[in-house]
Amino acid sequence: MEEEKKLYPLRLCPIIDEYSWGTEEFKLADLGYKDSLVAEGWLAANTLGEVMDMYMDRVTGEDAFAYYGRQFPFELKYLKVNGKMPLRVHPDDETAAQRYDFLGKEKLWYVVRAGKDARLMIGFNRDTDATEVYGKCLDSSIEEILNVVKPEEGQCFHIAPGTPHAASGDILIAEVSESSPLDFCMCGWGDAVSTEEFDESLNLVDALDFINYRKAVVNSDGSIPAIRQFSSRIIDLKGAAKASYGQKDCPTAYICISGEASIQLEMEGLGTVSHTLKEGQTVLIPAEVPAYVITPLQTGTRLLETVVECTPEQDSYINPDVPAELDDDDDPDNDDRAKTILN
Repeated sequence: MEEEKKLYPLRLCPIIDEYSWGTEEFKLADLGYKDSLVAEGWLAANTLGEVMDMYMDRVTGEDAFAYYGRQFPFELKYLKVNGKMPLRVHPDDETAAQRYDFLGKEKLWYVVRAGKDARLMIGFNRDTDATEVYGKCLDSSIEEILNVVKPEEGQCFHIAPGTPHAASGDILIAEVSESSPLDFCMCGWGDAVSTEEFDESLNLVDALDFINYRKAVVNSDGSIPAIRQFSSRIIDLKGAAKASYGQKDCPTAYICISGEASIQLEMEGLGTVSHTLKEGQTVLIPAEVPAYVITPLQTGTRLLETVVECTPEQDSYINPDVPAELDDDDDPDNDDRAKTILN
């Protein structure tokens, strides 16, 4: 009988789409129409969707697989803006499931770099209603009632479902969201919107009943509340210090925001195996991978870490048979991790 091969850290190839406002770079995606390729190792050239079909809970862990099934639960992007993004909005999990049979789209924006002219539009600057928003989107004057933020490098913003949002100017954003194609286009600022970016059926009219029309509350320091679907944070690796990471039966992904790092682990039959992660690269650590160590290879190495929440709140219409349990996060190794920006 052939010995079962063990999964390993999967470095993923980016998928880059160009638009008039800049580029959208999928760092990790399992959306069907956008599906990341594994870059190296014996799984090279397989898509993330294919890996999920073959190895299922070995990738995501038993709890996450019981809840999310064969779709990987979150996606990672870089948004390289040098113009003005179309205004967009996304629904929550309940609305998305009932209408489209998809996940909703809880979303985080982490500011990797911000030029002097960079601006974020997040929610409204006052209470409004569907009639006013519809009219202002049609004549492209909607920015008058949007809450405009001047972002700074290192800030993170939680963009909750129902919140209109866009970016403009020179800015690089790392986006973490649930795996879902449900971004609805509200306004293209008078320009034609690419059908490659937005499905034509995901339009303003269909979004009007789930938009949050209340005045937005955006923390000035960019801090965010806890998100049930996933957990993200920034890790600053100082000097030559190593950080050990325990196994929690759930997958973890890293984007190297700056610098360069080495991920080292003991593999049965292979001894110590190292995987290098350079600036801009993404690696997915499957749930079955044993404990590993991350070592900075350059000064100023910074990683964006995202972990699937293994015990999300159960919704009866999705999976009434899976009991909810609290995840024990008392891991002493976590104390060695660097400054947390996201919780």
